[in-house]
Amino acid sequence: MASTTLRRRLTVLLVAAGALLGVVLVLAGFVLARALAAQEAVTGVYFEAVTSADAAYVGLVDAETAVRGFALTGDEVTLEPYLRSLDADVSFAALADGLVTDVPDSDLSAKAEAAARAAARWHEEFALPLVAQVRAEGTASVSPEEVEAGRVLFDDARTAVDEYVDEVRDGRAAAVRDLARWTSATGGLVLLLVLAAIGTGVALWIALRRWVLTPMTQLSLATRAVTRGDLSHVVSVEGPGEVEELASDVERMRLGLVTQLAELRTSREEIAQAHDRLTEQAEELRRSNRDLEQFAYVASHDLQEPLRKVASFTQLLQKRYGGQLDERADQYIDFAVDGAKRMQRLIQDLLGFSRVGRVGGEVVDVDLAQALARAQDQLSERIEESGAVVTHDDLPVVRGEEPLLVQLFQNLVGNAVKFRHPDRVPQVHVSARRVDGAWELEARDNGIGIDPQYVDRVFVIFQRLHAKDLYEGTGIGLALCKKIVEFHGGRIWIPPTEGEGTAIRWTLPADADETPAEADTTPAEADTTPADAGENPGHGDGRRS
Repeated sequence: MASTTLRRRLTVLLVAAGALLGVVLVLAGFVLARALAAQEAVTGVYFEAVTSADAAYVGLVDAETAVRGFALTGDEVTLEPYLRSLDADVSFAALADGLVTDVPDSDLSAKAEAAARAAARWHEEFALPLVAQVRAEGTASVSPEEVEAGRVLFDDARTAVDEYVDEVRDGRAAAVRDLARWTSATGGLVLLLVLAAIGTGVALWIALRRWVLTPMTQLSLATRAVTRGDLSHVVSVEGPGEVEELASDVERMRLGLVTQLAELRTSREEIAQAHDRLTEQAEELRRSNRDLEQFAYVASHDLQEPLRKVASFTQLLQKRYGGQLDERADQYIDFAVDGAKRMQRLIQDLLGFSRVGRVGGEVVDVDLAQALARAQDQLSERIEESGAVVTHDDLPVVRGEEPLLVQLFQNLVGNAVKFRHPDRVPQVHVSARRVDGAWELEARDNGIGIDPQYVDRVFVIFQRLHAKDLYEGTGIGLALCKKIVEFHGGRIWIPPTEGEGTAIRWTLPADADETPAEADTTPAEADTTPADAGENPGHGDGRRS
């Protein structure tokens, strides 16, 4: 069975507490209203009734005394108290009406009316006639019988007034007792209200502690145990629906973390195993590369001597016996001489390729403009023969091995001269620009160009796109350029070229404070070419025929 939600529990608790407090408040209001009514009766109605009754009684006694004195002396002065209390009976009647209105008590009302009638009777039947008789006939006209009859009437009035006053006092005493009871009840209800408020607060605290604080503390402890790395700790909390749902979410998250951690451990083990395998393969590859480079170096070096002998003797044979044998023999001798020469060039290029990065040279600051000038000097014969024009922008100074960078320019410029267009004067332009912390250089020519589908193939060693009878070369030139550039931490590629010719770009690392060196932008003429300069470029493999 699903646990009830915290919202529902708190709603029920607050409604019950509110209903209890509401009942207590209504009861307290009722008791307070009754207490105030009793207080008003004691301090208001009955107080005024007792005061008025006492005043009326005193006035009635003074009036009787004044009338008896006037009957004995006939002096008008003695009659003043009576004259002041002429309205004594009216006061009793008004008092009776007020009490009947405020305190609906039949006995009190009847006694008030009896006192008023008795006072009015004494006044009408004795006082008024006696005063008129004395004023008209004098004191001698008053007989003892008349005085006695007046005394009897007054005794009746005084008795009725005493009974009324006693009834009023008894009513006031009852009202005082009632006020005391309601006052005690008010105090009890105030205490009950305080206890109800305290009980409600305690109930709320217990409910919040049991429904919120304790489950949240348990959830917090379980969550901390998981975050400390104890992923095996099950997150389970008993409490309201929201807390249990939150605990369930945390438990699902824990299970997800356990699953992900297991997958991560598996992946880490697989990565470690793959890393170990890659390390072994890399080491094996390094050994293989070293062995291959050593083999290429030794093979190319050791093959040069027998090839020189073969070339020398075939040339000697051609020189001594050329024209003395038949035409086919001369052709065979030419084939042998040409093959020996091509084999020598191939071995020399292979030897140079194997030396890059293996035979360490000194790393210095190389002015690329001067390196380009040296490459032009080494290609001077071919440049002069073809009429090529070589220009350049401001070129930077970079860190590297100067002979390798000179060889790089020599191969690129020589390649552009070799694969020139037959209808155009060869033009080669070298430029440089700063791109993302490196120098990006470009050698652009107006030659026959390279088919876009072969732009990656031309950098592979021994790859040729043209027959050797069209363009000489060994297919190592651009592969050697790629190896030199990568040895210096850059890369080389052929971008899409618009218009005629080919553009070859490569990058070289640049220091933060490097700036382009001042260079001559006029065409540079070459005058000398080393014996092997025509052999090493060997870039014909990538040109469009």
